[in-house]
Amino acid sequence: MTGWIVGSLGAALVAGWFVATRRTDVKCTVDLESTHDHFHAHVDLDGVEVNEGDAVLVHGTPNRIPFGTVRSFESTATVYRASWIKRATVRLFGSSEISALYEVGFEG
Repeated sequence: MTGWIVGSLGAALVAGWFVATRRTDVKCTVDLESTHDHFHAHVDLDGVEVNEGDAVLVHGTPNRIPFGTVRSFESTATVYRASWIKRATVRLFGSSEISALYEVGFEG
């Protein structure tokens, strides 16, 4: 019975470590373009590099612009840093996900 409790506690600690994140708020520039030639949204984080497993949430920008326009916004973003174990997991399994895209995109 004691081994089960210790094992459960260890699993809970590893799970918590996997999902634990650090949060950083940064300034950013958001470029939106909706024209005949280009349709994109690009975010430039001021002085922050995003790595595997990290997540970025941009605040206060529109989710659409009229067709034929190009806009640029100054805003803030929250960067959620992945724990080292989550980063390692994403590195390990991420290559298999991207190769699946290759197979779909370049078949036959």
